[in-house]
Amino acid sequence: MAKIAVIGAGSWGTALALVLKDNGHEVTLWSLEPEHIEELKRLNENPRYLPGVRLPEGIFYTADLAEAARDKAMLVLAVPSHAMRPVTASLRGLVADGQLLLSVAKGFDPDTHARMSELIAAAFPPNPVAVLSGPSHAEEVSRRIPTAIVAAASDEAVMRQTQEYFSNDYMRVYANADVCGVELGGALKNVVALACGICYGLGCGDNTEAAVLTRGLKEIVRLGVRLGARETTFYGLSGMGDLVVTCGSRHSRNRTAGIMLGQGKSLADVRAEMGMVVEGVNAARIAHALAAEHNVEMPITEAIYRVLYEACPVSRLTEELMRRDVKPE
Repeated sequence: MAKIAVIGAGSWGTALALVLKDNGHEVTLWSLEPEHIEELKRLNENPRYLPGVRLPEGIFYTADLAEAARDKAMLVLAVPSHAMRPVTASLRGLVADGQLLLSVAKGFDPDTHARMSELIAAAFPPNPVAVLSGPSHAEEVSRRIPTAIVAAASDEAVMRQTQEYFSNDYMRVYANADVCGVELGGALKNVVALACGICYGLGCGDNTEAAVLTRGLKEIVRLGVRLGARETTFYGLSGMGDLVVTCGSRHSRNRTAGIMLGQGKSLADVRAEMGMVVEGVNAARIAHALAAEHNVEMPITEAIYRVLYEACPVSRLTEELMRRDVKPE
């Protein structure tokens, strides 16, 4: 049994706290908001993010970051990508040498465009850093529905330790040393999911969504390889697996946001109505910048960027993408 803290009590952080508790670990779940912590303690449930899921007895809840970090073998950093930098800043002086820092966020730092593991490693050079990613909706994991994900780290011992912490009868954890590829797959698939949602919202069919998903994967591979990832990683769980579940599931925030955009709602209205972070919005901006910087052709990403940041009408996207110059697949 290990002492583990989950930093972030959203849907995914809460689901992972449940997994770790099921595996016999001593688990602390942290939220920034004291009133949220009181709600968790009172209800033994997280109605804001995982309504209807009863949490195991014995999870400790706190809004005190120092208490959460103290004497833990691992800190699971389960905050949205835009919050990772402020959280790591708050953790300075609280993280002990040797504590494993695990990122489960799927996105980029909005200012530097760094991947989450890069940001964490820069903030805590002495500490081992790992990543957990893959097709894993919190709503299903919290109901103990069989799920397969990927643990990635540059150090094999750290990777194996992460596998051991999370593996059980309903959570199968594979290992992959390609940290860059695993993180890029998790971040960039959100942009493609927005595109698939927009297609659905516009009234397009399965043919259209299949085309967007397939060509979207091609864009992810193209940029990922240019940034140093292994191509094969994108055909695994953290690439194709996560892409399929995010583009096609009713649980997907990015697909849902895309549907609403396709139906004519503004981005501001979508954000207000959903009330949760849609990682693909920030990822589209950064993917667009990275594609330009590295001279990588990403027409679907470019189209989503224009909708989100240049007020391009979604009704124009299908025609513009379909009328591009023909070429070999």
